[in-house]
Order: sequence, then structure tokens, then C-alpha cells
Amino acid sequence: MSGKTILIVEDNDVQREGLAVVLRMEGHTVLPTADGKAALALLKSGVAPDLILLDMMVPPPGTDGWRFLQARNRTPALAAVPVVIMTALGIASDQWAESLGACCLVRKPVETADLLAAIRRCLGEGQG
Repeated sequence: MSGKTILIVEDNDVQREGLAVVLRMEGHTVLPTADGKAALALLKSGVAPDLILLDMMVPPPGTDGWRFLQARNRTPALAAVPVVIMTALGIASDQWAESLGACCLVRKPVETADLLAAIRRCLGEGQG
């Protein structure tokens, strides 16, 4: 699973940096952003991550996960990038995540093993 570029969309500085540390330890290149607007700007500039980790709940004035996914899904090149939704929302399920165009869901607080397994699944690398 090493060597992938992963875009993190997470408004919480501590959580974003924690995720980045874990992913860098796994050998990934990490692109941390604080909200969907920053992430979309990065993607539209030509950056091509292998996977996106997306926090759904971003407080105003940031762009939340729903708006990010709507914009992503309207752009064919971006829509091809797999998304792992990260959320503490009680309504969240794998089916819910898939209905939004994501490949899977990781519940917050994020457990490292669950996160890495979700990334592997979305990148087609098995359960590992």
C-alpha cells in the first residue's frame, strides 16, 4: 500500500495532522487541507491524488463534505478518485457513503487499523 498520494480534507488541525503522521509512516505522500474548498482548488490546479480522506462535517465558512462531493462528482477526472468518508454522524453507513459517491466509510474517532483497511479496500489492495 506504500507510495500513494492521499488528500486529507479535515477541518480539525489535530486530527488532520494525526492522520498525516499515520499515513506518512505508511509511506504515503500526504496533501492536508482544512476544507472542501481548499481541496477542490488543489485538485483543479492539477494535483492528482490516489485517494481522498473526507471529513463530512466542516463548520462555516468552510466547504463541507456534501458540497465537496457534489463538485467532485460533476468533474469526471475528479470523480474517478476514490473517497473514504470520515464521520461521527449516526446515520452514516457504507450504503450511505456509496450513495454519495464514496467507496467506503470510517467512523470517528478514527481507528488506525480501520482507516488503513478502508484505504486498502478503496485502492483495490484487499483487506490487508
